[in-house]
Amino acid sequence: MHALPKLGVGLAYQAPLNPLFDSASPPIDYVEVVPDIFWTDRGPAVEPRYLEDAKGLGTVSSLARRWPLVAHGIGLSIGSADGFETDHLGQVERWWQRHRFPWHSDHLAFHLAEHQGVRANAGITLPLARDRESIDLLVPRIREVMRRVPAPFLLENNVYYFDIPEAEMDEATFLDTLCRESGCGLLLDLHNLHTNARNHGFDPFDVLRHLDMRHVGEIHVAGGMELDGFYLDAHSDVIPEAVWHLLEWTLPRCRNIGGVTFEIFGSWVESVGLDAIQADLERLQALWSRCQGEATAHPAQREVGT
Repeated sequence: MHALPKLGVGLAYQAPLNPLFDSASPPIDYVEVVPDIFWTDRGPAVEPRYLEDAKGLGTVSSLARRWPLVAHGIGLSIGSADGFETDHLGQVERWWQRHRFPWHSDHLAFHLAEHQGVRANAGITLPLARDRESIDLLVPRIREVMRRVPAPFLLENNVYYFDIPEAEMDEATFLDTLCRESGCGLLLDLHNLHTNARNHGFDPFDVLRHLDMRHVGEIHVAGGMELDGFYLDAHSDVIPEAVWHLLEWTLPRCRNIGGVTFEIFGSWVESVGLDAIQADLERLQALWSRCQGEATAHPAQREVGT
């Protein structure tokens, strides 16, 4: 993947964060928006299928006057076995025409699947089998995305609460193979990796040490919570120290990266507090600045960290 514009530190938009966005000089360099939350999908049988929220579009335009916008979709379901959401892709294409975001992304997962003759929405991103069949399914779809939307396209490593047994490839090999064969980049979500490592009992650094960091175009960080014996990727807290350790090791090795984005769901903003969120953003800014000078110190992209 070619190097992305080095934007810096981003914050994923949620309405309860507006006081931070509206402040004089919040410590952010770009805003990541989920386009899907600004439209209503009425289904493939209805014309027009998508109704956009005028107030929401006004908010997005206001943000775009102050910062670059990066689009992070949740609706593509690129791994669905029964079909590809080209209508959704058309919406992303229209948003690119409007905002010309420097890159965009979605999830390496699926949530739409045929069930008893009806296409059902699972309401959660589900993992794909890490095998050749999945690669062959995904590559032409990724190329279609890149053909329709002329901006770099990244796929995010998925959080999973169950794994598919007897995988042909480990996660790093699967991600590297997909990026190499399709031409897409990787949105490396370190909190997803941390969540999977905690729930499934593996060392996240084992994945990072075998991952080709040249594919990484963006990093996501977030916080989570324990519930009923699982650690959840709930976007419910500030960044845990374990994720900071992953980020400190990873970031200087990502020569093509455009930014690091902090995610928190709006329902948790009040309990976490804007001051704590701002403190994490300031810490991210300091790390980003330091790592820009360290990026050339790690020419071997697969070296073992210390």
